[in-house]
Amino acid sequence: MAKYYLIAGEASGEMHAAALIKQIAESDREAVFAGMGGDRMSAAGCRLYRHIRNMAFMGFATVISHWREVRENFRIARQSLVQEKPDVLILIDYPSFNLRMAKFCRRHLPQTKIYYYIPPKVWAWKRRRIHSIARLCDEVLGIFPFEPGFYARYGYRCTYVGNPTAETIDSLMQRRKGEKEERQKIIALLPGSRPTEISHCLPRMTDAARQFREYKIVVCAAPNIEDSFYTPYLRAGETLTRETYETLRHASAAVVNSGTATLETALLGCPQVAVYHLACSKGIGLIRSWAQPLLFSIRHFTLVNIISGREVIREFIADEFTVENITREIAQILTDENYKKEMLASYEHLHSLLGSLPASATAARIITSRP
Repeated sequence: MAKYYLIAGEASGEMHAAALIKQIAESDREAVFAGMGGDRMSAAGCRLYRHIRNMAFMGFATVISHWREVRENFRIARQSLVQEKPDVLILIDYPSFNLRMAKFCRRHLPQTKIYYYIPPKVWAWKRRRIHSIARLCDEVLGIFPFEPGFYARYGYRCTYVGNPTAETIDSLMQRRKGEKEERQKIIALLPGSRPTEISHCLPRMTDAARQFREYKIVVCAAPNIEDSFYTPYLRAGETLTRETYETLRHASAAVVNSGTATLETALLGCPQVAVYHLACSKGIGLIRSWAQPLLFSIRHFTLVNIISGREVIREFIADEFTVENITREIAQILTDENYKKEMLASYEHLHSLLGSLPASATAARIITSRP
């Protein structure tokens, strides 16, 4: 009987962790699962020691203001790992936390195999982390086709297992095959999965979308955020939904907080504009010409553009994240048919770059086949 311990600290990561648990259980019928994550992991058979609602903290100020909870999360993780003594530790994204737990596990549970599924985006920022990942983990299972080449440049190994977001959406589209899809007069807003992201992004998103009075505004809620959190931001006639994929399948345009959601939106064929709030946005605006190369290692910020290697969707980051910019881009999407068609054609190319490997099944096969 093999024991698996998984750590996912955010909504998208725990969704992919749940899919991985199901695939591992198919290969290893006696597998036992424990860890830190969300409701979907629990439903898949994972005993939770901590829920993601107590873990989704990002950014220096947010972490400091929730330091007691963050410290408690580390205590619970250390204690439960020692208690469980898992055969395998599987880390899903969430790097600041997971790399510390990998170090703890390597020191106190040296027999435990460590796999990083959905590794940190070291190709975008904090490249020095690549050395810690390679040193601490037995295997790195990447979800972007360019990651093995990036790791190889540093003399390390990374295996591309396929993209779990593409896998999930391909499965959905297969089930919906034959159904008629029509774009409706809907503007979808995806303000992020953390309270701080939502509070910074949603007011500007709604202000821009309200300029298009003939379109219905639908806000896509994060799985770990209560409906009541969104209420102060919405007006009469504006809808909150938890059916994000169905909404994106039918929306005419979307405003999306940069992250996995931009990739989901593209794979579902919805034209979009991406935004991202930074606390120091005004300062970055003043020093933009040389600040970006210092802070980031990439030309683009969204997964859609990074994977494609060019600008497919507009990105409004930091000081460029304004109501005026969003409004102008939504208007172009809704009124310029050639512009929209070019974006959708680029989405098709993006899909081909990701390939058709079933990510969770491929990752599970690797994890369960290692002695």
